[in-house]
Amino acid sequence: MRIFSALSGGGRILSSKETAHAPPDAGVAPLRIRFGHAFIVGMYRKRLAGLVALAWFMGVGGACDKTSTTKTNEQQDAGAEAKDGGATDASTATDAAATTTTSTAPTLPPPSPKSLGAPMKVPADNELTAAKVKLGHQLFFDPRMSASGTMSCYSCHQNKDGTGGAVAIAVKDGGKPAGRHAPIMWNVGYLPALYWDGRAQSLEEQGLAAWAGMLGVGKDNLAKKAEEIAAIPGYKKEFERAFPGQTVTPELVIKAIASYERTMVCADTAYDKYQAGDKSAMTKKQIAGYKIFIGKAACTACHTPPFFSDAFNTPGGAYHNVGVGTKGVPKQEVDVGREKVTGIQSQWSAFKTPSLRGVSQSPPYFHNGSAATLKEATELMAKGGLKNEFLDPQLKNRHLTPAELALLLDFLRALKCPGELAVPLLPG
Repeated sequence: MRIFSALSGGGRILSSKETAHAPPDAGVAPLRIRFGHAFIVGMYRKRLAGLVALAWFMGVGGACDKTSTTKTNEQQDAGAEAKDGGATDASTATDAAATTTTSTAPTLPPPSPKSLGAPMKVPADNELTAAKVKLGHQLFFDPRMSASGTMSCYSCHQNKDGTGGAVAIAVKDGGKPAGRHAPIMWNVGYLPALYWDGRAQSLEEQGLAAWAGMLGVGKDNLAKKAEEIAAIPGYKKEFERAFPGQTVTPELVIKAIASYERTMVCADTAYDKYQAGDKSAMTKKQIAGYKIFIGKAACTACHTPPFFSDAFNTPGGAYHNVGVGTKGVPKQEVDVGREKVTGIQSQWSAFKTPSLRGVSQSPPYFHNGSAATLKEATELMAKGGLKNEFLDPQLKNRHLTPAELALLLDFLRALKCPGELAVPLLPG
């Protein structure tokens, strides 16, 4: 599957003037763009302000230095060459910013993917529209959103890192460490609470905080920065399309970004295809690993399908102390996690259960990025975590053999999210 979005226009050569407005995160170079196939995606809502057309497309992507498609690389290449006369393959141009666009009339979207169960809950005051998604897509990639003009939201959530952080601890605009690892973006629209400690109750709330903090703008300067962005001629037109007649405020900017983030859906993995009836979608080893996952390893106690995290289906989220970040660290220096939000002592150093969708694509792991490899992280969990006063009682040594651990890792690779976030051409 591909990331849902809604851009209109056609693929073309970028001029030197245009590349000046493309995200520096991607290391822009003029590039001939190939087209992607358009699919309409989305969800029904009782009160749909307008018809929503979200086209699935493909593309490629700095202080912090990962979306989807059901087609194989060979199929994509063949389709692109047929449409673009052998145009440069954007997926291999890792140092170029590419725009994949479609011209699709707004159409009532189908319900949310069946593989994810219940539909995504969208705030009543921020209905999804194609115009909002297009604008939010641009803003998500735009380094002009930051204080320095060099860092975007995408800087910490790049394709090459599975939409998660490349480094153990995320780095803010200006070079200061943020304290925790940047999580993956897949299916964030389904989460009831954001951040590792669940302190934000919506993407809109989280977005404002991240804009002020991670991007270095500061809470008191958000209004000024919103005015600066809105004053850019290209953005002035996009805001008018997305929010007709409304004054551009920080809240409006973040509503657009949150709309785009709600299109970051991973629901077409090999596991999903297998569950839908395609028994050839997973290998014999992956099937054996799945049996271990739901059986001897008891992973589903916390990593519950379909999101492979109990944080998605638990009101307010779900948080567990697995001991990561406590061993050999003075208690007063330990990141207390959820306890800081609730004040409940038993939630000391408890953190949100991360989804395992895309997990094989997004090292390092845990809230502090302390596990460099998936094998290392899986071994730690299979052995019952790291002992401490408030270790979650569900964690036990499952005594997996090396062969069983290898099969478990095989299964986790069946949760790979196929695709990438498309890098847009930014307004000038």
